Amino acid sequence: MAQDDGRGFRQPPHSAVVGSGVWHEEGEEEDLVLTEARLDLALERGLHAEAISELTALTAAHPLRERLREMLMLALYRSGRRSEALAVYADTQRLLGEELGITPSATLTELQLRMLRSDAGLAPGTPVAPPAGAALVPPAQLPASVADFTGREALVRELSERLTGTPEHGTPVVSIAGTGGIGKTATAVHAAHAARQHFPDGQLYVDLRGAGAAPTDPEAVLGAFLRALGTPDAAIPDGLEERAALYRSTLSGRRVLVLLDNARDAAQIRPLLPGAERCAALVTSRTRMADLEGASLVDLEVMRPEEAFALFAQIVDRERAELEREESMHVVAACGFLPLAIRIAASRLAARRTWTVSVLARKLADERRRLDELRAGDLAVKATFELGYGQLEPDQARAFRLLALPDGPDISLAAAAALLDLSAVRAERLLESLVDISLLESVAPGRYRYHDLVRLYARSCAERDERPAAGQDAALSRLLDFYLATAAHGYAIERPGDRTVDHVARPAGTGLTFTTSADAVEWLFNEADCLIALAQQCAPKELRGRAADLLTVALDVAESGAKSRPYECAALAVAEAGRAAGDSWAAGRAAAMLGHIYNFTGRFEEADQELSRALELGRAAGDPIVASRAPNQLGITALYRNRSKDAERHFTQALAAFRAIEDEPGEASVLSNLSRTQLTLGHIESALELAEAALAIYRRLGSSLRLANGMYALGITLTRAERLDEAVGQLTEALVIFRECRQQRWEGMTHFRLAETHLTAGRAAHAAEHAEQALALRGLGGEWRRGTILTVLGRALCALGETDRAHACWREALAIHERLGSAEQEEVRRLLSGVSRPPLTDPRGGDLRHSGGPKQTPPNPTELISEDKTDEPPAM
Repeated sequence: MAQDDGRGFRQPPHSAVVGSGVWHEEGEEEDLVLTEARLDLALERGLHAEAISELTALTAAHPLRERLREMLMLALYRSGRRSEALAVYADTQRLLGEELGITPSATLTELQLRMLRSDAGLAPGTPVAPPAGAALVPPAQLPASVADFTGREALVRELSERLTGTPEHGTPVVSIAGTGGIGKTATAVHAAHAARQHFPDGQLYVDLRGAGAAPTDPEAVLGAFLRALGTPDAAIPDGLEERAALYRSTLSGRRVLVLLDNARDAAQIRPLLPGAERCAALVTSRTRMADLEGASLVDLEVMRPEEAFALFAQIVDRERAELEREESMHVVAACGFLPLAIRIAASRLAARRTWTVSVLARKLADERRRLDELRAGDLAVKATFELGYGQLEPDQARAFRLLALPDGPDISLAAAAALLDLSAVRAERLLESLVDISLLESVAPGRYRYHDLVRLYARSCAERDERPAAGQDAALSRLLDFYLATAAHGYAIERPGDRTVDHVARPAGTGLTFTTSADAVEWLFNEADCLIALAQQCAPKELRGRAADLLTVALDVAESGAKSRPYECAALAVAEAGRAAGDSWAAGRAAAMLGHIYNFTGRFEEADQELSRALELGRAAGDPIVASRAPNQLGITALYRNRSKDAERHFTQALAAFRAIEDEPGEASVLSNLSRTQLTLGHIESALELAEAALAIYRRLGSSLRLANGMYALGITLTRAERLDEAVGQLTEALVIFRECRQQRWEGMTHFRLAETHLTAGRAAHAAEHAEQALALRGLGGEWRRGTILTVLGRALCALGETDRAHACWREALAIHERLGSAEQEEVRRLLSGVSRPPLTDPRGGDLRHSGGPKQTPPNPTELISEDKTDEPPAM
């Protein structure tokens, strides 16, 4: 029987004897029928990408079984790989003609014609299901409706009817526009809750932060929505258009309500609109989106006086408000009938039982400038916040001002305590008091954030009221120290023996400590957005040196592929600011990190330039980190660019620098890289010695992640030495560690190397499976690396006799390399122009056509594996 792989997919049996597509081992035919039924069910559930690897192996084992071919075509087509799907049909047509003298069945032929017509009926009708054993829970992401929501009943009914009605064209889309503080979000959420019973498949919500300087990226929102709808991370593509297409396909046949809050403009939300007619979208924005095609536009006005009074009375107690009705009307009038201003004013009064309404009215009346601002459009929101801010106790006001300074999306309690220079207990009391009066939001236990307008107002208060003015930078400095100390501690746990932390600034604070490496990794990834944003924010300040240090010890978040883009932006900002200020230390260190990222993303010319600049700056500053890391990375760049002698020179320089500061993990990294250099020069025995020496250092130090890097490098070397079983063992162990350490990019590259190793061993089906898994792990370093993986997948498919699919992979790879202008395009052209159509072989190299036919010899490894330059050497 086939063996389950833990995800509900099973590998084909290895004991079956195959000939002309028929299983000859008794009982195996029944097992194959059951396997087909299981895979058919998986495709119905939307598990298209997950099924491709198994279907590829099964079609290789049973090349003339048309049902398997049909399912593989469908899985490829629904995964956005139309050319490969059509290539499967071409392979089938050729095989059936050559082997049996017949043509494909009517069912298979009709499927091909539908794919050629891009038949909409072939689009997946159900979303990708969750992992086996997990129930798919419809998303219910709507924020809680305000308990005391008052007024606007007619508008809420109208919005609900528009969302649930049937428009003349397309999906119902309703856009609510109005000034800040006018109640757009509260109204939209209330209307969404009123209509939610009409959307049984779930409700999605996102705050697009359109009012701030950094609106939310639609690509990131689509990733979050797809995950909420049950799509595994590995199935989520890179790129806005690809994600939007998968998002619309996933929603097809569902009834889902999407609430897009606080949008910047129509361009930001267009990719987020569902295409399914049974879905609906509700949008809020300061901007009236007249350019949003097909949308129903609603301009939200201020509350009517009776509605404003009702809201006020609901919060402070109706009897109390009615007792002083005229004064109550004065209050809501002073608030400009803006819901947020009314809510803040009423909450203050409700919390002070000894006050009368007249007291509050007089206070508002005394604020003549405030009243003027309340009547001046956008200034109304600021005036409302001024009312609340003016009533804060001194320690509350200070917290309100300072907590708004960092650029991160939110802040943890521990980070807030460091910024405020308070104990966690006292900081929590202050933050929770700000939550109580709606000036701060508690997004999760121990995490806080501002509404965007409140944050802007709080920053203006800091500029006006924080004395001395240097107190703002002092607060950011304390927060920077907290992140640096904590990240450095995690770095040290993750890399025992690494001397980097000995050469970063000594933070004034202690930060958090961790007992396990897993805890350190979890913290780093949870805080990645905040600490990267702070590093970039500190670039133009005198804090830039510590910002560069923070990026140095937080490299894992970029190396994993999770935060490469924002990390790159931060490193670039620090490097440029450092050069402008003549700060060689900060500029050199940031440039070294930037070059590291450029290497990872295949931008080798930029990497070479940035790393050369970093080395020059590092020498000027006497920085031992740059003196060792920059030449190591320059050597990597030289390897990529086929300059082996230059690489050897750079690595020799790096080795001396690491030894000078007694950094053994750095030394091991260079030894691994020198091993790769020796491979390119054809010195395999020397390469093996170097790789084993590096691995021995990692094992002695007890490093987990870097141990995996050492295994990875040794696995490549063992492959070239044709010690293939040992290579598979090393790479498989490395794969497990990379997965545990959340290093998705390294995980994907290890799958790629396993594909190369299996291909060298003549196990083409296994090679194809690993190459498929490498492609499924998106974000592996840009399109260049995707092209190299497609090239290897094509080789595996060609060895399996899937020549047309192989050509489809190579054509896509060629298009990528031509677009990038990379040297690999010549290799792919040779494959496309010179490939023959070899006999079909099984994963063990045997002929699958006729038992009496000649057995094909596995291809020479040098014919299967290109120059060893397609992934990054082990990192430090």
